[in-house]
Amino acid sequence: MTDTNQKQLGNTLWSIADQLRGAMDADDFRDYMLSFLFLRYLSDNYETAAKKELGRDYPDVGGDTRKVPLALWYANNVDDIPAFEKQMRRKVHYVIQPAHLWNSIANLARTQNGELLNTLQAGFKYIETESFESTFQGLFSEIDLSSPKLGKTYPDRNAKLCTIIQKIAEGLAEFSTDIDALGDAYEYLIGQFAAGSGKKAGEFYTPQQISDILSAIVTLDSQEPKTGTKKRLESVLDFACGSGSLLLNVRKKVNKAGGTIGKIFGQEKNITTYNLARMNMLLHGVKDTEFDIFHGDTLLNEWDMMREQNPARKPSFDAIVANPPFSYRWEPTDALADDVRFKSHGLAPKSAADFAFLLHGFHFLKDEGVMAIILPHGVLFRGGAEERIRTKLLKDGHIDTVIGLPANLFYSTGIPVCILVLKKCKKPDDVLFINAAEHFVKGKRQNQLSEEHIATIISTYQFRKEEPRYSRRVEMAEIEKNDFNLNISRYISTAVGEAEVDLQAINTELVTLAQNIKDARDKHNVFLKELGLPALP
Repeated sequence: MTDTNQKQLGNTLWSIADQLRGAMDADDFRDYMLSFLFLRYLSDNYETAAKKELGRDYPDVGGDTRKVPLALWYANNVDDIPAFEKQMRRKVHYVIQPAHLWNSIANLARTQNGELLNTLQAGFKYIETESFESTFQGLFSEIDLSSPKLGKTYPDRNAKLCTIIQKIAEGLAEFSTDIDALGDAYEYLIGQFAAGSGKKAGEFYTPQQISDILSAIVTLDSQEPKTGTKKRLESVLDFACGSGSLLLNVRKKVNKAGGTIGKIFGQEKNITTYNLARMNMLLHGVKDTEFDIFHGDTLLNEWDMMREQNPARKPSFDAIVANPPFSYRWEPTDALADDVRFKSHGLAPKSAADFAFLLHGFHFLKDEGVMAIILPHGVLFRGGAEERIRTKLLKDGHIDTVIGLPANLFYSTGIPVCILVLKKCKKPDDVLFINAAEHFVKGKRQNQLSEEHIATIISTYQFRKEEPRYSRRVEMAEIEKNDFNLNISRYISTAVGEAEVDLQAINTELVTLAQNIKDARDKHNVFLKELGLPALP
């Protein structure tokens, strides 16, 4: 599918969502819309694999969309079903019953069948509890098919779902059945819903342009970024992963360079967003064995895997990316003060957990790894506990680069933010400052970074380039003189100097202008004299 068709598919689906949600809140409708798109993906992928597995035995329905080939095969081969499903679990890692396939559901919707709602509920439950070898319990937990928002009575809700699913089916039918395109459509819809969610969007969405910068930075070689993108990352972590888009962008960046990723790890506190992330992974062809998304509180470190006491078995990651909630209020306790993640640096203040998130990620970074995190500008200069944490990170040589971004790039906030790049082992004994705050395209609602702006930031980091008023490498001695304050304006001047005035050139120009005025006046007075009118003085 071409980029144009992908964009048209996204626009078509968004238009359907906009028309059908009615009085329903956009965030609520998002969950229904994306779940149905996810079911379509799982079904298409499963039927493609089933057709390959069954070969000549796969029923030919002659393009009749009212018939589901697998439903016919199941009806005629009851004894062979267990062996078939065992083989499908081995090859595609999951099983979907024929009655729960998208085409079966779409047929019920087209005929306004009264059992659609019940069938859909049964299908979602089966996928959650039985489809996958590794359980996907709760994947559709936020999809309330009994919600009064769909209708007051069962028939009302059933009719509403029939309309929604029929419209989605019709919209998708206009385009190629390329299953990869559904992943891009899913991403597009997440972005569109984020645009309409305002501050809530920060919970689940990192704008693509910011994601591109972070992904490029962490996939470059940590010691020699100029050598280019790594061909192999064993593990990648986003401990505030939202819908998983940032992790997928890292994967895409590595794949584009001809490389591979061992496993993707994510953590998300919000249950709805956690489910979005799991769906998003599968929609983009990441097998359930290739990622692990955990639902739990990052600051409390609720993930058992991350609480490993044996240092030799502690999980560590080649690349860490994160866009945690800005200046999040938290409850630092005495127990947390003794936590191995914070013990050496101290606790972030109650009013802002920014450094708590940073230290959590940094603790799990490999010695040769790279971490890039988005934070509010305050972390660069705030005093107190944050100053002490910042000072230790700098003295230990762990802060590699500070990138200042323009204001109003995010749906959730208008404040300017920065990207901190951290490494446990870094070659340069300086900090690279990049002031990209003034380089953007002004938009009606959000400002934008063009491809050129993004490329300049990445190139400046990769080759550690210095440009007047844009980037500078600053020695630690100078940073220490500034009391370890990282405010970018202390190191990169953005003031525009006054232009020098050439008085001799200005004088010559004024003399010429005066002579021209005199000549024009004399000529005009000749005409006035001929007309008998008084001359100009």
